[in-house]
Amino acid sequence: MTLAMIKILKIYHRDQHRLKLEFPYNTEMMALVRNVEGAAWSKTHKAWHIPDTKEAYAQLLAHFPDIEDTTTPLLPVVEAGVKSFPETAKPCKPIPNGVELWVIGKQIQVRLPKNETDVQFLLTFKYARWNKNEYYWIIPNFGNNLELLENYFNTRITDLDFRTEPLPKPSPFINEPYTITELAPLSAENKLETYRFGQWMEQKRYSASSIETYVQAIAVFLRFISPKTSAEATNEDMQRYVYQYMIPRRLSYSYQNQAVNAAKLFFRQINGSAIITEQLERPRREHKLPNILSKEEVKAIVLSPLNQKHRTMLCLIYACGLRRSELLNLKPGHIESKRHLLIVLNAKGKKDRVIPISDKTIAMLRDYYKLYRPKVWLFEGQIAGEPYSETSLQDVLKHAVRKANIQKPVTLHWLRHSYATHLLESGTDLRYIQELLGHKSSKTTEIYTHVTEKSLEKIKSPFDDM
Repeated sequence: MTLAMIKILKIYHRDQHRLKLEFPYNTEMMALVRNVEGAAWSKTHKAWHIPDTKEAYAQLLAHFPDIEDTTTPLLPVVEAGVKSFPETAKPCKPIPNGVELWVIGKQIQVRLPKNETDVQFLLTFKYARWNKNEYYWIIPNFGNNLELLENYFNTRITDLDFRTEPLPKPSPFINEPYTITELAPLSAENKLETYRFGQWMEQKRYSASSIETYVQAIAVFLRFISPKTSAEATNEDMQRYVYQYMIPRRLSYSYQNQAVNAAKLFFRQINGSAIITEQLERPRREHKLPNILSKEEVKAIVLSPLNQKHRTMLCLIYACGLRRSELLNLKPGHIESKRHLLIVLNAKGKKDRVIPISDKTIAMLRDYYKLYRPKVWLFEGQIAGEPYSETSLQDVLKHAVRKANIQKPVTLHWLRHSYATHLLESGTDLRYIQELLGHKSSKTTEIYTHVTEKSLEKIKSPFDDM
């Protein structure tokens, strides 16, 4: 008998990691396998399997000493009494207790305990298929397939996650901050200057997003003026950059403003620079009104997700007027239920603040915590201890808006704007709203006075008296 006849595979069977043994029918081999403690026959896998433990594998090895010569990539390696698996082997994922729906691009991955009734339902979807390697069903993400799955599984859904992979963010010190083929690449000297600029911003404790934005803006400007070096740049170059590069491409006011801010910081650090930073002018300010939702629209959006984690995240953004990053950086310890306070640490502008929360909000958070038991962050993704991703949170909102049948390009910041406006309409003093939102200037908060419904209702058009 040669052990080349045996093939070993890792499987997950009846909530346990097991080693599946595949070999041609042979009574002598079966008798030896039975001697391994915990060995059993599976009708589902149509094979013998043993516990995935060092002891069981050692017993199997005693009966089949040549087993290490097998070519299966999932074969355990025994070395000095320690069992391990090669790094190329994929860990087997445990089957969830509830139903998990992962929306990834054009497919919906359905992970659920084995149930013949559920399988028959999934087979009603056109092009539904089973992934035997990763143990999940794949349903095409088109039409109303997602809605049908949500309605069928309903409260059994323990996780509904939009896992569209975001494009990797470029590093603040990369060579090509944007794909702009018509611009020359950064020279070695300018590349070094932008790198040092990023380091300087880091030691000044600017946020990662600010560093990335400013370094990218400077890199594009330096590519525009190439072959000039940063020390040779002039104020005229900045003006030319605006009307020859920004305006033809219809780049926004905010982009131009960021470019000027970045230039003011950058050229103060360049020795011998010809640019006079005091003469760099920002564009005229835009005065855009914030986008506001009615209370009915907010209610329809925040209550539309069936998944409790998604519903809690959207509710908390509106209930406390949080920014996206503020929500994702929350930890369970930031909730002081006895004092009815939510602590927001290190928010925009490196500012901390406290926000009052009601009994209703505390009860919602307690229900969420009992179900999910987060390890580090209040809202975590699929990997325990890792924060929920910004892209997934945006996708949660998009799905909620679509399900609420609201025909507006709603963003997460709309919920924050709506929170402030509804507070103002209910009679809350503007100064308090400024503190709750964490605004540095009261002028920022004053934009909400222009869109409050009650203020506008008091105004009577002279046309009505005609």
